[in-house]
Amino acid sequence: MTNLRLILGDQLSSSLSSLKDVTKDDVILMCELMEEATYVRHHPKKIAFIFSAMRHFAEELKAKGYWVRYITLDDPHNTGSLEKETRRVIRESRVKQVIVTEPSEYRLHKTFEFWRIDLGTPINILPDTRFLCTQEEFKRWAGHRRHLRMEYFYRDMRKKYGFLIEQDGEPTGGRWNFDKENRKSPPRGLSSPKRISHLKDHITRDVLSLVKKRFSHHFGNLEPFHYAVTRQQALIELAHFIRELLPYFGDYQDVMVVGEAYLYHSMISSYLNAGLLLPLEVCQIAEQAYRAGKAPLNAVEGFIRQILGWREYVRGIYWMHMPQYGEMNHFNAKEPFPDFYWTANTKMFCIAEAVKHTRDHAYSHHIQRLMVTGNFALLTGLDVKQVQEWYLAVYSDAYEWVEMPNTLGMALFVDGGIMGSKPYAASGKYIDKMSNFCEQCSYDPDKTTTINACPFNSLYWDFMARNQDKLKQNHRLSYVYSSWNRFSPQKQKAIREHATEIIKDMRDGKL
Repeated sequence: MTNLRLILGDQLSSSLSSLKDVTKDDVILMCELMEEATYVRHHPKKIAFIFSAMRHFAEELKAKGYWVRYITLDDPHNTGSLEKETRRVIRESRVKQVIVTEPSEYRLHKTFEFWRIDLGTPINILPDTRFLCTQEEFKRWAGHRRHLRMEYFYRDMRKKYGFLIEQDGEPTGGRWNFDKENRKSPPRGLSSPKRISHLKDHITRDVLSLVKKRFSHHFGNLEPFHYAVTRQQALIELAHFIRELLPYFGDYQDVMVVGEAYLYHSMISSYLNAGLLLPLEVCQIAEQAYRAGKAPLNAVEGFIRQILGWREYVRGIYWMHMPQYGEMNHFNAKEPFPDFYWTANTKMFCIAEAVKHTRDHAYSHHIQRLMVTGNFALLTGLDVKQVQEWYLAVYSDAYEWVEMPNTLGMALFVDGGIMGSKPYAASGKYIDKMSNFCEQCSYDPDKTTTINACPFNSLYWDFMARNQDKLKQNHRLSYVYSSWNRFSPQKQKAIREHATEIIKDMRDGKL
């Protein structure tokens, strides 16, 4: 009798809890599954990255002498089902128990809980120790707090791990947060340094061929393919970011520039979420760069905040509120999802640019996701389920645990304020300030109701007006409603009528 150790596609870490005491008598099972590749129509680059990284990780385990049962997608015996493949190995290998690290997504959690009853073989579900805050720890932190604000969670995590904390217990630089120093507008001519492209070995080439054959009908361009697919390659990318990009990350993390998909962003989120990199080591290396004088405090603090603060906070919110969280729709948003999120065929330059980045790279940085595509979805009331599915499908770093709270809680505010203290709604003036997109747009960010007015402007006020009953008590929006109430009835009417025309044009494919 032997143990069956099941490794999922986002668990590609040798430090994984389910591998902690692995022996060479155990069977390690890894599967490429059609049901995982298609429960949403994942971007081909995302599928190729995960499959190639899985195959490379399997080879690393084999090289250490472990018995790996790896089921490729094109294996003629592949059933396409995680449960069926697990049952097949149980039958063939005389398995006494299944050992697995807890999954990152609730749908798989339900699957494993069902297996406890139905599988016929004991299943041991171990905690995922790669995260820096356990689900139980987050629930204790949340306790009876009225509001769960990331900033306070982040401070407690800083104290727990000692990142950017001085000997007297105070935060380095005398402040916990340097976000105000991280909101610079883009100077003319801003561009990013050349990014790393990794050589494609026979494993990656085989995967690219497979994905091209099986998933070419999915949204997104498969090539060029530059992803790291091993831990060693991911560490090289991390080192490149720390050396070349981190010094400027803080200043320009929120800016958007035409033709620049990456700018100074790390591009490591896909590697963190798949397990090739670990959050603790990433934060340690970033802090070392600051202590060595190789990166400024505003950059390092902002970077660590995204990983130690936001990433862990989002996961905590997800597990604390599932499964109810996925059904929330505070604004009853049901507007049909427009085609230009798939085609980029819109006169709104900012959206077209963000969609093109997404199509070409399976990536756009957080401000494009939040303040362009997300902001538009919020203001127009796009159907929540369709918006969520889009974000989950098109980005290589998207898994439900991180995508759902960021979409529902941050971008759309349909959780009613569980995550954020106010909606991240903005007019075209914000996009104009933080980008050079508006210079090439058909619409004018300084106009509100004219035929060439930026759609975001009237949509912003219309969103605030139609949701006033739900938002007017929010003290962070008091200045917004004070401004709106100073508008004449005629001006208010003109703005809302223009917003109605914009939504009609969106439905008709004329925007």
